[in-house]
Amino acid sequence: MERTRWIFIGILVVVLLIIGISVVARIVTGGNSPEETELVLVAPDTIMVRVLTALPVEPWVRDAAAAYNATNPTLDGVPIKVEITAMDGLTALGRWDRNDFGALEAGKTLENLTETEKAALKDFPTVWIPDSRYLVELANASYKERLGRDVFLTDGEYRARPIAISLFTWGIYESRAAVLEQRFGGVSWNIIHDAAVAKGGWPELGGDPSWGFFKLVVPNPNKNAGGLTAMVAAAGEYYKRTDISVADFTDPQFQAWLRELMGSVTDFSSASAYTAEDFALFGYSVGDGGQLLESDLLQNMQGILTRWDDPLKIYYPQYVTWFEFPFTIWVGPETSALEKNAALEFQRFLLSDEQQKAALAYGLRPTNPNVPLDATPESLFVKWKDRGVEMVVPRSDAMRNPDREVLLALLRWFQLNVAE
Repeated sequence: MERTRWIFIGILVVVLLIIGISVVARIVTGGNSPEETELVLVAPDTIMVRVLTALPVEPWVRDAAAAYNATNPTLDGVPIKVEITAMDGLTALGRWDRNDFGALEAGKTLENLTETEKAALKDFPTVWIPDSRYLVELANASYKERLGRDVFLTDGEYRARPIAISLFTWGIYESRAAVLEQRFGGVSWNIIHDAAVAKGGWPELGGDPSWGFFKLVVPNPNKNAGGLTAMVAAAGEYYKRTDISVADFTDPQFQAWLRELMGSVTDFSSASAYTAEDFALFGYSVGDGGQLLESDLLQNMQGILTRWDDPLKIYYPQYVTWFEFPFTIWVGPETSALEKNAALEFQRFLLSDEQQKAALAYGLRPTNPNVPLDATPESLFVKWKDRGVEMVVPRSDAMRNPDREVLLALLRWFQLNVAE
């Protein structure tokens, strides 16, 4: 009995010693357990949401980010800050393909990185807003082959979601448009081709001799995703179908037709990535008209009218192409769960009624069904309705998105036959 009592006392002493050591450890670590201390150390001061955005929506997204940051948003008590970087979709795709942003190798996570490796990821994009969904699919296919997993999703909470839409439309100076309508009855790629190859220039078409020859305006495919999109649209009209293959683009007769068409562009080498802006700044010296993004044309309509006193007239093509600007969250281990969820918060902000209404002032069509094109007086669709803007686009044939092989074939053809 005496022996049992001493054993009990011994166990009690050991338990008290363990509790004492635990208390001392909590005091030394500031009152937290080792697990709690680790959480305190890894919790960021600010959750950075780095957004890589296509050029046509950059002004709207940047202004929206400033408005969002001004609300002092937080997630789980941690402040959120959205940071915007503008980059053309094709340029961004090239950087994803080359892994310039530094995505981790398969099997690596943030937990097993050195401090130097972690520092290299400090500017890794949380979100990519390219011009079109097909660019997301191309980038994801490249990473899936390399890493064996998706980095951009098409379903679920983090799926790519369009935040605005803009179509490719014809913008022709009114004086030139009147001649084309009288001679051909409208505007299309085939009509523009006929105008471009008219050996007598504008006088042969019925226009002013001082106009010289017809000059086409399209974005430079080396600097703007819209250039390739314009050629896809031209091919759709040439073949009278919406699905274009590599074989179609390598057909000698089509190439001869496209070379004549693209040869009427004044100077691709001096064009910037902001084609509609060049159109507004330099007027007839850039061209008489062309197929450009509707939002770009609308944003520059006032500048064109002010500088050249000859407003644009807008026409909608039968074979229509568009950009839908998908908000795409990187789901790999390079960004934290907090960053991904903070990105979702900014996505909801962009899709809110208020911000979708704000997009109208940039000539962007909302993806929020609650917001009509005439929702605000500042809407460029309202302001320029008399210039041919359609609130509801007439029934047309939607071109299918090109695959990687078609894009590469187009770009290679352009570099060999047109680019200087």
